[in-house]
Amino acid sequence: MAWLTATYEIASEPEQIEARAAALALEQSVECPLEAIGDRRVLDEIVAKVDAIRPSGAGRYQVDIKIATETTGGEPAQLMNMIFGNCSIWENVRFLDVDLPAPLLSRFRGPRHGIAGIRTLLDAPERAMTCTALKPQGLPVADLVKICSTFALGGVDVIKDDHGIADQTYSPFAERVPALQHAVSEASQRTERPVFYAPTLTGTPRVLRKHAQLARDEGVRFVLVAPMIVGLPAFFDLVEEFPEFVYLAHPSFSGMRIDPPLLFGKLFRLFGADATIFVNYGGRFAYTPDTSRAIATAAREPWSDLAPTLPIPAGGMTLERVEEMIAFYGPDVMLLIGGNLLIAREHLLERTREFVSRVYLSALREATR
Repeated sequence: MAWLTATYEIASEPEQIEARAAALALEQSVECPLEAIGDRRVLDEIVAKVDAIRPSGAGRYQVDIKIATETTGGEPAQLMNMIFGNCSIWENVRFLDVDLPAPLLSRFRGPRHGIAGIRTLLDAPERAMTCTALKPQGLPVADLVKICSTFALGGVDVIKDDHGIADQTYSPFAERVPALQHAVSEASQRTERPVFYAPTLTGTPRVLRKHAQLARDEGVRFVLVAPMIVGLPAFFDLVEEFPEFVYLAHPSFSGMRIDPPLLFGKLFRLFGADATIFVNYGGRFAYTPDTSRAIATAAREPWSDLAPTLPIPAGGMTLERVEEMIAFYGPDVMLLIGGNLLIAREHLLERTREFVSRVYLSALREATR
């Protein structure tokens, strides 16, 4: 009999916390009162148990719940259901962490490439890496090709679709992907350095598979997927079926009561993200430096046999913060700057080269310390 441990934060009055913790354990296991259960095995081996309660601030408590791994079925959808299914509806509960026992963890292979694989593809054995986004959506394919070519000639490592670019009439997937893949291949030949285009894969599972096959046929190696938009189980299946892709996980639709280090650093990694995009502190979103650092730590720290995931801080980052971000995250990072490059308009190539140069110079400075 094996148990996983899920940790939650519950807002509660002190006199009610034990009852609320017990109710949470029932909700995430059998969903009925104990007195309704007459089966001894269910009572002993299936009903979740409150393992610990500890204060975490005024009116808040961290609660560890032991959940039977047998109830997860060893697959992504049911795992998420058992660790944060019904209780995700409770406004007073936040999901903080999960500890999976080795037999269950072994069912998930995690990233297929991870930081080491990305470094090999980019021929970047030590330095921080660069990424940018094709914006704004609404442009025709020909205009996206011009922007993509400029970024590629400027030396950016990975040029991704903006996550809003999918399969719209003004930029159809089947037309856009071959054109942009050709653009980066041509630029790579001219600059004699690797550069990759990452199209957005989104849609129903049928569309995801169709578009993934098209991208693979065109020689694409990096793809952008929003796991919470397509669904974590669909993302897991995509990684299983197309392991040759390097998966950049986008955070869209992730604003729920799951702690960011758990979601972006652990769960996305567990289901196969090679790199995880998250909003950096000091940008368009309200993450603190501690939260941003905790996401990067969860993505990179040792976790059984799972390869580490590459952190990609983003969300309104500027050229002027390159050195600060590399000092903050270290070299195992990919910096994503999009709009702050595009504001250069007709001087986009020069500003892109400045971005790449700042990253390279920061790497040299770190190496000589």
